[in-house]
Amino acid sequence: MNVIVDREKGLLELEKRIAELRAANASQPLDMSPEIAALEQKYEEILREVFGRLSPWEKVNMARHPSRPTSLDYLSQLDRFDELHGDRHMRDDPAIVAGFAMLRGRPVMAIGQQRGRDTKENLRRNFGMVTPEGYRKVQRLAHTASRLRVPIITFIDTKGADPGIASEEHSQSEAIARCLYEFTEARVPIVAAVIGEGGSGGALALGIADDVIMLEHSVYSVASPEGCAAILWGDATKAEEAASRLKLTAQDLQHFGIIDEIVPEPLGGAHRDPAGVVARVLGTMHAAVQRLSALAPETLREQRYRKYRRVGAWQVGRQETIGKSP
Repeated sequence: MNVIVDREKGLLELEKRIAELRAANASQPLDMSPEIAALEQKYEEILREVFGRLSPWEKVNMARHPSRPTSLDYLSQLDRFDELHGDRHMRDDPAIVAGFAMLRGRPVMAIGQQRGRDTKENLRRNFGMVTPEGYRKVQRLAHTASRLRVPIITFIDTKGADPGIASEEHSQSEAIARCLYEFTEARVPIVAAVIGEGGSGGALALGIADDVIMLEHSVYSVASPEGCAAILWGDATKAEEAASRLKLTAQDLQHFGIIDEIVPEPLGGAHRDPAGVVARVLGTMHAAVQRLSALAPETLREQRYRKYRRVGAWQVGRQETIGKSP
């Protein structure tokens, strides 16, 4: 059960009542504007009370909201998008949607992890869990973009890489590692956006970037809260506690220097104003691409190297050192 979806059910009756009053007010001479305004004020108060301050676990549930904008929602709002298919080895993976695109008039290679809206699409997209063939498609297109000097933008939204036996047999870890290498060595600007749930190496495969942005209520972590709880305590029901310890929120990750910018969401989540959220994310990505495009390829790669060398914290005796890597 998604706790955010469950809470929203309590607001549906009030939303319905406000809509009915608006319709009645427009069709009859009696002015009900004061009653409508009072209900709208009450609705906003409830929204602030319910969604004003979300815990890490609540943010996980917000990131998993079934109505949250997906990669295709972002790709469809680019000036142009021409999808490319296949890894040139075995097959096409529908969990990765990618191709040449135009971002505010600038050519880019756009790559996104795509989950489904309903059961049928989730099955076709494998719930957004990418197989080795999908990661090899990413690797191929990232290499093409680097060779053609086209910036890369990525949209991260997956619980993790596909965990099936077939994926292990097809060298899942090697495929992810090759993606990491390709993004590390790319001679073009890379901008990544975490738009939902960024889970494990499956998300990191698209996350090596010069600029990493996150939606306010997205999450990005080495493991899912349920998986972490099962590993640490042998009890997946302790996922809420695990979420608070994983430091997986955008605010935590910006503090640690793992991400660079947070894009705000409307009260109640991105699904309450998908068009506005998509426009803000694409605008932020465009600004980052513009800024990074002014840098020479070798400067880009050197800055990218140092960016990831600075990530992390360790202890020497009693003195804690943060971001002191060479």
